[in-house]
Amino acid sequence: MFFNKKKNNEIDSFDLVKIAALLIHAARIDEKYSIEEEEIIKKTLLNLGTNQSELETIIKEAKQSEKNTHQILDFTKEIKKLQEKDKIKIIKSLWRIIYSNKDADIYETNLMRRLSGLLYIDSKTMGDIKEQIKKENL
Repeated sequence: MFFNKKKNNEIDSFDLVKIAALLIHAARIDEKYSIEEEEIIKKTLLNLGTNQSELETIIKEAKQSEKNTHQILDFTKEIKKLQEKDKIKIIKSLWRIIYSNKDADIYETNLMRRLSGLLYIDSKTMGDIKEQIKKENL
């Protein structure tokens, strides 16, 4: 596993692996992990500062991490420390993954309810983001 040190408010590679693992977990929760969902994950990581050259390594490590972890707390304990704007980007991507197949099942909505508390995102913000992404995908 590789790790880059943080500079200023940058997100380091350790955090990016955790973010990717959480996004992969959301994509796999309905047992329908699609190419479209993987593209959303890649775009999110690039938007958060991943270098194109590190992208595949981060995703590979994140898939392994997600496969070996049974608790989302392993992913969220570092993510909750990020700046609010970065957490919002992650929440938007999670909803994009969920609505990429035009529907949210009970497992996906339960995951987002739990993440709201774990990432310190108030329910109004979470609901507003959900509705925005839902409208984009209809």
